[in-house]
Amino acid sequence: MKAHPFRLLPFALLGLLAACGGDNVKPAAPVAATPVTPVKPVKIGVALGGGAAKGFAHIGVIKMLEANGFEPVVVSGTSAGSVVGALYASGMSAFDMQQKAVALDEASIRDLRLFSGGLIQGRKLQDYVNAQLDNKPAEQLKKPFAAVATQLETGDRAVFVRGNVGQAVRASSSIPGVFEPVSIGGKTFVDGGVVSPVPVDAARQLGAEFVIAVDISSKASGQRPSGLLGAVGQSIAIMGQRLGEQELARADVIIRPAVLDIGAADFEQRGRAILEGEKAAMAAMPQIRAGVARLQQARATSARNAQTQAAAAQAEAQQRCQDSRTRIEKLRGVVKDCGASVR
Repeated sequence: MKAHPFRLLPFALLGLLAACGGDNVKPAAPVAATPVTPVKPVKIGVALGGGAAKGFAHIGVIKMLEANGFEPVVVSGTSAGSVVGALYASGMSAFDMQQKAVALDEASIRDLRLFSGGLIQGRKLQDYVNAQLDNKPAEQLKKPFAAVATQLETGDRAVFVRGNVGQAVRASSSIPGVFEPVSIGGKTFVDGGVVSPVPVDAARQLGAEFVIAVDISSKASGQRPSGLLGAVGQSIAIMGQRLGEQELARADVIIRPAVLDIGAADFEQRGRAILEGEKAAMAAMPQIRAGVARLQQARATSARNAQTQAAAAQAEAQQRCQDSRTRIEKLRGVVKDCGASVR
């Protein structure tokens, strides 16, 4: 039985269309794979508290952090913490700082001014810090650094992140009644421990995502401190204790070296202070590891979710693009190039 010629006409037309468009038929364009974005490491910051000669403990803490692969990338410091913090931010390793500490002559950072009632001027401390930093301003240090002081006129917290580092450290370390207040830009500054004994918030402001606070501040323990410097130091600690507790609550890990029995001016105990810093840091290491790992995992999960959503959106856009073909294009098997239209 012969097929009627008109019944074959649709098939002939389809064949003709396919033949005419043969050169334009393209294989299906593969959906571009979403590149895997590497997860950035957690930015660790250290907030180094004030505590005069107890501040040598900061060196031991930093030494153990480095040894265990947790090198801080931002540094904030108050009073003694600002001295150690400035040296560390300049690029010195903890071992370099330990050598400096062992060789430090107390007379090189203490300059009494008899006409001002025997107060320490602080200029020697300023010059010592700047000499160790080759007179670089804060903007040129290898790590972001903040020194915290108290503005005497208003009682406000002052955070120095630019300019003369030695001068900022001097302001941060100017214990009232022991050091002369420091004048900067027409304003007067004293020890940062009055308003921020352990500068956790300053470390956050520098971009730290995980803050390790080192608290060496004296506490009101019911014992009478020895000497003028000890009495003044404990008075400042009492004033800032409540504020300090609130700020410490915003840290991820708090390290408290056992140095509270070291006198404010007892530089002979520097070796022991460094050792206590090492011991306290090692005791906190499991907590640090767990905290950093938890934050890193959360970041990795967030990145994977974002990539999954991006890939799904890209596939959906590809499908919409192909669905927008005309009926003739679909019949001819034409695959549109949607690369430019998928974002």
